[in-house]
Amino acid sequence: MDIRSKLSELFSLEGKVIILTGAAGGIGAELARGMAAVGADMALCDIAEDGLHRLREEIRAGGGSASAYRMDMLDMEDIQKCVARIIEEKGRIDVLINCAGINKRDGFLDVTEDVYDRIMGINLKGLYFLSQEVAKHMMKAKKGNIINIASHNSVGMLGGCSVYGATKSAVTALTRSMAVEWAQYGIRANAIAPGHFLTPLTQPTWDHPQRSQYLTERIAMRRPGKPEELLGVAIMLASDSSSYMSGMMIHVDGGCLAGGSPWPYDTNY
Repeated sequence: MDIRSKLSELFSLEGKVIILTGAAGGIGAELARGMAAVGADMALCDIAEDGLHRLREEIRAGGGSASAYRMDMLDMEDIQKCVARIIEEKGRIDVLINCAGINKRDGFLDVTEDVYDRIMGINLKGLYFLSQEVAKHMMKAKKGNIINIASHNSVGMLGGCSVYGATKSAVTALTRSMAVEWAQYGIRANAIAPGHFLTPLTQPTWDHPQRSQYLTERIAMRRPGKPEELLGVAIMLASDSSSYMSGMMIHVDGGCLAGGSPWPYDTNY
């Protein structure tokens, strides 16, 4: 049995053109590196140009294929132009990974209209219209694959995350809508819901004594996730190994949704 050939047949991303938004972020950059390492041609999109260009050069230096595109998720015209440029340069889009997202931890009564509009604009509106624009090209090709990055907050809430949680709950609903409406065009759509991960953006939470204890007690594995621990699921969804999956949300949360740490119980072990 040729194990390597079978694994390559199932999980290789060789030749696939993948758009990844939020590519300069902690999770996005890890997905970009890992997917390029298994053959993907990465179209890296972010508004943070310096980080974007560093990531592109890092991937290329390692023998991978990557291009950088500045994309403002709050500017619908910019989204359209960016997609058009990617199509012009690469000829097609096989996979779209909607990873871009922001949060600001404010109590429900403290959220301002500006903060509300910015979080909604990037996490939901930008994702919606980028997916719409990319899907038009996928429909012509009669195939495509969309992966949305949802959140534990899609199903379970933390204090101070009302707007973020609303966007991520909506992302799961949009994933189902995409799956239902676009299957006839050969397009699949699924979501990944990360649990409580350690990234530069969440470092202050994990440094906070009360918040870190609260989270740790609710995670069965009793630690935060590492961005690279999302890579396996992302590759599976982006590859042909998941060809009959659509409309699903996969939780990667260290056992948080399952119930976290158990209460004391009798055992001989």
